[in-house]
Amino acid sequence: QVQLVESGGGLVQPGGSLRLSCSETSGVIFSHYYLAWYRQSPGKQRELVAHITSSSNATYADSVKGRFTITRDNRQSSAWLQMNSLKPEDTANYYCRMTPLGSGLPTWGKGTLVAVSS
Repeated sequence: QVQLVESGGGLVQPGGSLRLSCSETSGVIFSHYYLAWYRQSPGKQRELVAHITSSSNATYADSVKGRFTITRDNRQSSAWLQMNSLKPEDTANYYCRMTPLGSGLPTWGKGTLVAVSS
């Protein structure tokens, strides 16, 4: 059973940076999963921010391209979201999601709050 723990959220001023972490703690074979970061702001639907394959091919939402970078280390069973040039509209709860290759249901983390404000 996949278990995800996110960390790294907090309050940051516009233009600042944060690095979110997502660690899988149950011991599954991390490389057998896709990894993605989503975010959800109050009153809005959860949206995909970035996605990375097991071989580290990454894709991004247009709103974060050039500012955010998703990475993973299969040996550490961890993934990260480096967020630079943060804007107030990036304020949201950020969630990590793991999806098994082939078939299977995804697993969500509990989220970490990012607040961008002066």
